[in-house]
Amino acid sequence: MKRIPHSPVRAQRGVAMIEVLVSILLFSLGILGLIGLQTRAMNFSVDAADRNRAALLANEIASTMWLNNSITVDTSAGTAWATRIADVSKDGLPGATATVAPVTTLVNTADITIEWAPPQRNAADKSRLTTRVTLPPPP
Repeated sequence: MKRIPHSPVRAQRGVAMIEVLVSILLFSLGILGLIGLQTRAMNFSVDAADRNRAALLANEIASTMWLNNSITVDTSAGTAWATRIADVSKDGLPGATATVAPVTTLVNTADITIEWAPPQRNAADKSRLTTRVTLPPPP
């Protein structure tokens, strides 16, 4: 009996399909990784914008202190500032609270603390910015 050898083409059938499927799988995993990186980059960008806004808002009340040459803030100005901080429609921060507290151990010094809860995080995981203002002694 004469044997007919199998042709190499017949033995290779389906291998190209498997290679294509594996390459599609690897490509899909790469795309999913890029989507995850983009999401994290957007979250970091929002966090940076919130920190920048908090610093600007703290600087605003610190400037008022410097103009008045006093670490105490007028009640109406302080209330308006605290209201504006929590108003997201007016460049405020989400769920923000602010305090201005004199530092008892230092003369003419106050701490401005702003806390806010970014919407992409848990409510208990708040961000905080504290700025210390030291005014020159009165003449």
